[in-house]
Amino acid sequence: MKILIANRGEIAVRIIRAAHEMNIETVAVYAKAEEDALHVKLADEAYCIGEKHSSESYLNMENILMSAVHSGANLVHPGYGFLSENPTFRKLLRECSIGFIGPSEETMLQMGDKSMAKSLAKKAEVPVVPGSDGEVHSLEEAKTAAETIGYPLLIKASSGGGGKGIRIVEKEEDLKGAYLGAKKEALANFGEDGVYMERYLKNPRHIEFQILRDQHGNTIHLFERDCSLQRRKQKVLEEAPSPKLSETLRKNMGEAAVRLAEASDYLGAGTIEFLVDHEENFYFMEMNTRIQVEHPVTEMITGVDLIKEQIRIALGHPLSVTQEELKLTGHAIECRINAEDPDNGFMPSPGLITFLHFPSGKDIRVDSGCYQGLRILPYYDAMVAKLIVHGKNREEAILKMQSALYELSIEGIVTNQSYQEDLLRESFFQSGEYHTLSLDSFQRGTVDGAV
Repeated sequence: MKILIANRGEIAVRIIRAAHEMNIETVAVYAKAEEDALHVKLADEAYCIGEKHSSESYLNMENILMSAVHSGANLVHPGYGFLSENPTFRKLLRECSIGFIGPSEETMLQMGDKSMAKSLAKKAEVPVVPGSDGEVHSLEEAKTAAETIGYPLLIKASSGGGGKGIRIVEKEEDLKGAYLGAKKEALANFGEDGVYMERYLKNPRHIEFQILRDQHGNTIHLFERDCSLQRRKQKVLEEAPSPKLSETLRKNMGEAAVRLAEASDYLGAGTIEFLVDHEENFYFMEMNTRIQVEHPVTEMITGVDLIKEQIRIALGHPLSVTQEELKLTGHAIECRINAEDPDNGFMPSPGLITFLHFPSGKDIRVDSGCYQGLRILPYYDAMVAKLIVHGKNREEAILKMQSALYELSIEGIVTNQSYQEDLLRESFFQSGEYHTLSLDSFQRGTVDGAV
């Protein structure tokens, strides 16, 4: 058995380690500029797939497919980002008789299109944010939909992601500019300009449920992650479980996530994302048909290795755990350590890591593709490491993360480490009273962004 990892960085390292623990050989792919990358060193085989830019390498389907065929790989794990949710890549692998660790292309297409996913959620009796019935194809349709939805509202790209193709419209006179702007940005980023509209929820929490579904129809959820702390719609810190979900709400949201996974005929590990308002109303937002960056916090509170489960599912094995057997234990927090300068508009900070010391100890985990002497390149994501801790409760987890950040030492590049340290001390985080816009007003400990 051999798995090719169509990715790089910490997630490639994470997958390689899980595969080796299952006695499975691994194949790495890499851009020419990354021949010294850690995932290349750890894999059993490695193939160069192109030049330094992602479009020439990690998004080069032909070269990745050639590497998979040449290496004799039985399965491809896409990680996250890049080609992980690309139905064309999934289809090409199938045509080459190579397995894919993830759902079918039909499921990807259905759940990747936000308006289609919303329609399916309605059929599965999963609450959705009130909005347009599918895509809005003209300005006149947008005006008609706005009369029903009311202001403020959101215009969102149907094939969107990463905060692209989204406009908030506060009043009617702003509708035209926002509609045309969202369509233009959607076309530029996703190759198509379809948009839909929905009610704008003020200061919601972003809660996501991890699900697993095997080829035998077994479906479970592994509780929730709170991903509300975002800067420009990019997640900064995640924790599990959410500090503000009641047991009743957790149960209802988990059951809704399972219904949607079953309705979409999902296969593998996926994430159902919800928005939750002040009255504990929850609404389906989107589904990510891949492993998430923040999956370690779920692993810490459940004891389930999600990467190994993905591989087991792809090999046709049943889930190793039932819903009844799962227990939510303790509290976990993840801080994303990025090569970026918080004091300079979070500008990327590529360069040579001249010294690196990661913290260690009981229930402290570091997921990283970096080492001392590695050069952080400007062509890819700026993540240096994910620092994850687990405590018997949230208070212990916060103290453990503060201690771990104190011990973390990275020299040669600027990182957001100090930003994370300040965030952990902020009152809105300490109390758990935060939302998706809290970081917009966070000024390194001087402004309280509480609800």
